[in-house]
Amino acid sequence: MALVKNRRRERGVDYWPGFVDALSTLLLAIMFLLTVFVLAQFLLSREITGRDEVLNRLNSQIAELTELLALEKGNAQDLEDTLANLQSSLASSESERSRLQALLDQGAGTSDAANARIGQLTQDLNEEQQVSARAMSQIELLNQQIAALRAQIAAVEQALQASEAKDQASQAQIADLGRRLNVALAQRVQELNRYRSDFFGRLREILSDRENIRIVGDRFVFQSEVLFPVGGSELDEAGRAEMAKLAEALLDLAKEIPAEINWVLRVDGHTDNAPLSGTGRYRDNWELSSARATSVVKYLIEQGVPANRLVAAGFGEFQPIAEGDATEARNQNRRIELKLTER
Repeated sequence: MALVKNRRRERGVDYWPGFVDALSTLLLAIMFLLTVFVLAQFLLSREITGRDEVLNRLNSQIAELTELLALEKGNAQDLEDTLANLQSSLASSESERSRLQALLDQGAGTSDAANARIGQLTQDLNEEQQVSARAMSQIELLNQQIAALRAQIAAVEQALQASEAKDQASQAQIADLGRRLNVALAQRVQELNRYRSDFFGRLREILSDRENIRIVGDRFVFQSEVLFPVGGSELDEAGRAEMAKLAEALLDLAKEIPAEINWVLRVDGHTDNAPLSGTGRYRDNWELSSARATSVVKYLIEQGVPANRLVAAGFGEFQPIAEGDATEARNQNRRIELKLTER
C-alpha cells in the first residue's frame, strides 16, 4: 500500500516536466515558423525587387520615348515655321512679279529686263515650292513617327498595369501559402509532441525509477555512471542493459510515427569541468563527450535502430545543468541526454 502511494506521488510530480516539455516544443515550433516566415519574406522581397527593376527599365524607356516625342514635335514646329516663311516669301515674290508685270505693261523699254526678272522670280518660286513640298513630306513623316511613339507608350502602360496585377496575385498566393504552411507545421508539431510524450512515458515504465535517470525539460537524462565506467567511453554491462530497453521502446514507437514526420533521436554527451590529463586515450572533455555519445548511437544501431534516425553530439563541459565545482554538481553534469526531435 505504501508502494502504491509512493508511485502515485511520483506520478503526480511528473506532470510539470511534461508541461514544460510541451511549452519548450511549442517555443521551438514558433521559432521554426518565424524562420519560415522570414525565408518567405526574403523570397518575396527578391521577387518584388526583380519586378521593381523591370518597372524602372520600362519607366526609363517611357522617359526616352517622351524625350524623342518632344524632339520630334520641336522639329515639326521648326518645319512649320520654315514653311510659313517660304509661303511669305512666295507671296512677296508673287507681289513683285505683279509689280514688274505692271512696269512691263507701262514701258516697252524695260520689257527685256522685266522678262529676265520674271524668269528669275519664277525659278525662285519653283525652288521654294519644291522646298515646301519636301517640308510637307517631312511633317507627314514626323506625324507618323509621333503616332508610332504614342502606340509604344500605350503598350508600355499596359505592360505596367499587367505587371502590377501579377504582383498583387503573387502577394495573395504567398499569403495563402503561409497560412497553409502554418497549419501544417502546427499539426506536425502536435503529432511529434504526442509521440515524444508516449516515448517518455514508455521509458519511465521500462526503466526503473532510479535517481540517476530523470527527465529535464524535453530531454531524458542518464547520468554517465549508469552507462560508462569512470573516464571510459564504452558501455558497461549495466549501460548496455539500459540502452537495450531504450532501443526496444524506440523501435516500438517508430512503427507508430507516420512516415512524413522526419524524426531523429539526438544523443548528447556531456562531461564535468574537471580537465583531463591529456596523456590518456582522450586529450580533453570534447573528445570524451563525443566518444560517449557515439558509443550510445552505435549500440542502438546494433540493436536495430535505423542509423538515419540517430544523431550523436559532444558538448564537453560547456553545457552544465549545475554550476560550481562541488562533487554533486559535477556528478549531475556528467550525463547523456536523449531528445526526440524533428530533423
